[in-house]
Amino acid sequence: MDALLRALRPLSQPPSAPAWNHLQMKELLGDTPRRDAAVLIGLRGDAQPRMVFTVRTDHLSSHAGQVAFPGGRVDPADGSALTTALRESEEEIGLDRALVTPLGYLDCFETISGFCITPVVARIAEEARFHPAPDEVAEVFEVPLAFFLEPANLKRYVMDFRGHRREMVEFEHDGHRIWGATAAMLQNLLQRMERA
Repeated sequence: MDALLRALRPLSQPPSAPAWNHLQMKELLGDTPRRDAAVLIGLRGDAQPRMVFTVRTDHLSSHAGQVAFPGGRVDPADGSALTTALRESEEEIGLDRALVTPLGYLDCFETISGFCITPVVARIAEEARFHPAPDEVAEVFEVPLAFFLEPANLKRYVMDFRGHRREMVEFEHDGHRIWGATAAMLQNLLQRMERA
């Protein structure tokens, strides 16, 4: 956990655009303004921390059935990425923000869907209980942080998107495929921890 804490941007210095993958996204999306979003990368347990993920419901219009961190678009009333991540986690998985201790940030990440995501890393109290919103979240599950720190669990592949070759990463854990933006944010964490 100490190595993870050292890898984070401090709460007093939230990241700002451009995102770490901006040049790649500029190639694909041009200079279209990105919409701000935030996610909560929540960790439970001190000795053997576990990361909290959701599976999006199959009927959603975008990213249906995909594994994701709780989060979403920044509302004007939020005022910060941290507030957005806490609000969205409350709405999506019923997480009581009083049981969340923010730790820091990862670097911003731009998505194919036109968002610039700020990942907020936080500790979630063991006693926290999740109550998934059935219209958004099909399942909440946890993966040991140690799983992501094992190099053999990081799979690399190349995909074609609009005539561009993109290097991608993914993880497979207990029947869940963690890929796309979620895997990329995990890769950023590993890079900041000097583990990727």
